[in-house]
Amino acid sequence: MEMKILEFINMAANNKVIELVVLAIVFDTIFGVLRAVREKRFNSCAGIDGAIRKVGMLISLVFMLAIDMLIKVNLIGFIPEAARNHLGLTSVGVAEFFALLYIAYEVVSIFKNMALCGLPVKKVWATVRAFLGKYTDELPDTDELDGNSTTGSVEGYRQQEK
Repeated sequence: MEMKILEFINMAANNKVIELVVLAIVFDTIFGVLRAVREKRFNSCAGIDGAIRKVGMLISLVFMLAIDMLIKVNLIGFIPEAARNHLGLTSVGVAEFFALLYIAYEVVSIFKNMALCGLPVKKVWATVRAFLGKYTDELPDTDELDGNSTTGSVEGYRQQEK
């Protein structure tokens, strides 16, 4: 029993895709807090909703890693071949599959928060959006970045000086 627990902890600690999720969550939180400071109000990253979402992602990954230990499932067929080759994936368990979805979601949120903080990332955002648009039609709402919203519009902010 003790060996299984140590094996599980080792598997979680050495999973590069899970590490990327944690890194994305940290960056999203940092830029969300900076955005909240700039706007002088909580937002979806720096408020309780964002915290619950982020903790929920991590807890769900722990449970999915446990499922991966019990049941060996390879979901690589659900990952587009171009993305597989780019990421160097040969096997995708349940946890990695959802981790890739979480990473895509967090990357969108990171760039949204960076742009709303006034950082000059509109071109990078357009590239990320185009890349993710190849693989999904369900990108998160970006009205704030596109100027179609009355709250958090990028247009009202001065970009950082070079």
